[in-house]
Amino acid sequence: MIPELGHFALALALSLALVQSILPIVGAGKNDLRLMQSASATAYGQVVFVGLAFAALMNAFVTSDFTVLNVASNSNSLKPMIYKVAATWGSHEGSLLLWVFILTLFGASVSLFGSNLPATLKARTLSVQAWISVGFLSFMLFTSNPFDRVFPPPLDGSDLNPLLQDIGLAMHPPLLYFGYVGFSIVFSFAAAALIEGRVDAAWARWVRPWTLAAWISLTAGIGLGSWWAYYELGWGGWWFWDPVENVSFMPWLLGTALLHSAIVTEKRDAFKSWTVLLAILTFSLSLLGTFIVRSGLLTSVHAFAVDPERGVYILGLLAVSIGGSLGLYAWRAPTMEGGGLFKPISREAGLLVNNLILGAATGTVLFGTLYPLFLEAVTSDKVSVGPQFFNAAFIPMMLPLVLAMGMGPLLSWKRADLFGVLQRLKFAALLSLIASLIVWYLSERGPVLAYVSLLLAFWLMFATLREWALRIRLFETDMPTAIRRARNLPRSSYGMTIAHLGVAIVMLGMIGSSVWKSEEIAFVEPGTVLSISDFKVTFEGVERTRGPNYFADRGALRVERDGEYVTTLYPERRTYPVAQTTTTESAIRSTPAGDLYASITEPASEIAEDAGAWTLRILYEPLIGFIWLGSIMLCFGGLLSLSDRRLRVGAPKKSESRHAQAQAAE
Repeated sequence: MIPELGHFALALALSLALVQSILPIVGAGKNDLRLMQSASATAYGQVVFVGLAFAALMNAFVTSDFTVLNVASNSNSLKPMIYKVAATWGSHEGSLLLWVFILTLFGASVSLFGSNLPATLKARTLSVQAWISVGFLSFMLFTSNPFDRVFPPPLDGSDLNPLLQDIGLAMHPPLLYFGYVGFSIVFSFAAAALIEGRVDAAWARWVRPWTLAAWISLTAGIGLGSWWAYYELGWGGWWFWDPVENVSFMPWLLGTALLHSAIVTEKRDAFKSWTVLLAILTFSLSLLGTFIVRSGLLTSVHAFAVDPERGVYILGLLAVSIGGSLGLYAWRAPTMEGGGLFKPISREAGLLVNNLILGAATGTVLFGTLYPLFLEAVTSDKVSVGPQFFNAAFIPMMLPLVLAMGMGPLLSWKRADLFGVLQRLKFAALLSLIASLIVWYLSERGPVLAYVSLLLAFWLMFATLREWALRIRLFETDMPTAIRRARNLPRSSYGMTIAHLGVAIVMLGMIGSSVWKSEEIAFVEPGTVLSISDFKVTFEGVERTRGPNYFADRGALRVERDGEYVTTLYPERRTYPVAQTTTTESAIRSTPAGDLYASITEPASEIAEDAGAWTLRILYEPLIGFIWLGSIMLCFGGLLSLSDRRLRVGAPKKSESRHAQAQAAE
């Protein structure tokens, strides 16, 4: 009965979405306040009914209701409870329901927190958001019903893909979806502004918090997914340019450009066309990723193998939403005024370079991701575009951006003195060069591009710290004054500083783990000794253990350095009887200097030199922890900026209210 109630709730949500897609926008055109205010009631109703449907599906997974086809196909009675809950969004239907639930959450949030928005803009924004809801709710109800029954029901379920039964990946999809769908509300703001024919600094001020919230969530989702791939898949890598990784990375790149472009629109009333176009393209790439993953075009650990008819439906939604919004943009863009003028050397120009590079980088990743699909469709030839292409094309393109990031915050609006900026950063440049030379002296190996990248990472770090020191006049005034100035800096300023430092830290981790990584692969038996970096690793054997829904062969590796015991690592090879799948669970010793990483697999008997031998893979990856430390810094910097009172919708109204109360008290 509960699944039927969930299905009925989705039908009610679709009805409300249809109402919300029509009445508010008609009311905005007629300036009818009652019709415009109906958007809030329908937005709240949508989130309630979709939330009920999501709760009904989660209940089916938690109670192991195998009469529901989705549960029978993706769960098992022996699965730990945390993964039963996570299985709610671990399937095609469940993840789509989560997508729509987050979509309605954002619509309700705009209704709740957008009290300071103009009534017409708010109504049109919520109406556009409802158009998106109509598309996905109808897709779910007509092609991907999460509550389909199966009769007769199986005695037990088929289990979720064992690779997905991990706490890291349990949180990965919700964070990604908050990012993807968060850009939907920015898209709705852009479409509403184009319909209204007004894009100004106030509009950019309302858009920035939503853009920042979506960017933070997408950053966290990508970082968590990278971490999961590193420790779960057993190959010791954190990024492989997998097509499904790419479709999450592309909206992040354009979202970063959108975030900076909105700042220019707010501060200088410029880049209006840029900001609107980036808002449209960022969400369009999110929709494109949805189509690619769910249409069956790609084979990936992330992808869902689904009926191609569903892909055709999503392709139709994609054509309508992207084509319609770009058509609207082409109609309205010529009427947008350019805004404030600026010189080639200025902060505006620096942010324009930022947009151009990020846009070109996104196009490069898009080409590398879609080219094999187009080639196969046209010629039936299958090719693979791998890391070699992306590394060769993407990395050199991004290095000038890092150089500009170090100087950008010191450039003034409208016109800047480039020589004066370089004078202020000469010590940062000197420190960067010294740090890079020290690494070169100690490592004695590595390609030239690695040292150039390292130099730029240090440059960004020291230039960012120098910019912060100049803001508070550190070393230029007495310490109490510098501390007072530091306390008075706005949170958004600290957010920018921490985020830019996070980029530098991420770069150090990427360079160290890619260039100076050591690896040993060997067949081993108890007593076999391997050496890697400064460590001596002794394979002590394997024992069989049992988990809640799997069996595991658990290896033991004694690690020593300079004759002294360091630790014992316990990598596992797990077998899931229900899913008839094996997975690798790596064992990792993490330190700030780097990770010692181990995984085991059992080779085929014809490959092994002796019966019972195991394949042991050991890696030492310097500085790899910096990747996730930097990712945390990026998210924290974004959250700090988001907490800045100036970015809150409605803050001016509260400020005026407090001022009035102070005057009354006097």
